[in-house]
Amino acid sequence: MVKKVAIVGAGVVGLSCAVKIAESVADRRNVDVCVFSDKFSPNTTGDGSAGLWGPYLICDTASDKINKWSDETHQFFHELWKSGKAAELGISLIPVTRLIIDGDGFNPCWSRVVFGFTPVSYEQLDQYSREHNVKYTAGAHFVTFTCEPTFLLPYLMKRFQSAGGKVFEKRINNFDELDQDYDLIINCTGMGAKLLANDRKVRPIRGQVHRVEASWIFQSTQNDVNYIIPNVGSVVLGGTAQFDDYNENASADDSKFIRSGCLNLDPSIANSTFLKEWVGLRPGRNTIRIEEETIRKRNGKTCTIIHNYGHGGSGVTTAWGCATDVLDLVKGQLNGVSNVKSKL
Repeated sequence: MVKKVAIVGAGVVGLSCAVKIAESVADRRNVDVCVFSDKFSPNTTGDGSAGLWGPYLICDTASDKINKWSDETHQFFHELWKSGKAAELGISLIPVTRLIIDGDGFNPCWSRVVFGFTPVSYEQLDQYSREHNVKYTAGAHFVTFTCEPTFLLPYLMKRFQSAGGKVFEKRINNFDELDQDYDLIINCTGMGAKLLANDRKVRPIRGQVHRVEASWIFQSTQNDVNYIIPNVGSVVLGGTAQFDDYNENASADDSKFIRSGCLNLDPSIANSTFLKEWVGLRPGRNTIRIEEETIRKRNGKTCTIIHNYGHGGSGVTTAWGCATDVLDLVKGQLNGVSNVKSKL
């Protein structure tokens, strides 16, 4: 009998799961894999992001999990970059300077994942503080990847469909819409999980950014409140991280904050050409949720849902690694092994 798996959500988290499941189990185990979503690239939340690798806004997620998921994703980008697909996928290897305003030091759990993590010297901190008119207490230089979702998502979709995956443009408002026809549901709906999974822990983290044309900028400079991130065809200036704010319209006050803050980081931004501004709601949660839940179908039988959401500002950073954990759960279900951890 053919087993049917439905993945709800076509952002970077959902399509990473779709690719891994389709390529790993579909052919060998007679599994039919489908993706359902009402939004596809270039209209997902991820499409507006700069795609910089770096754990961000994932709250109380355990450090060991952050390291595991982000390290695997970093390796994924590295392999794609070495394969000659960098231009196709919008992958760039860029230097980053991260400066800290409020804190005694900067030694993140992921410091060994990136390349060449080196603390900023006291002399450099003094220099940056004078140049930016801000008192910095710590910082680091390192090299990492940007992988722009507007390039990555079409690539993942192509891989998924090449592996036999099917795609349906449909908004899923209730798991009952799928549980009659599908043996396993993977919930990768981001902010949508607040209603779909009835999870009150899901909350928006509003982000507003500008895109400018500044072809002379090749490195990312960041502090606690602003950042400059070069992309292939533009430079992203940010940004905001406003919890519980559902406003998806650009704010003039935020635009002023972004512009003035980024000018402090790099005065050459004054010579850039404004392209557009964008607002998106990151899917915040106290921790990333990857776990199984059993629901009862209308016909009395049960159906398993594997949840994978709550990635905050780290969807691009953790998606490929998180998809490995989801795949392990899928394989367990196909082998008749359950690991249910919660029932909402």
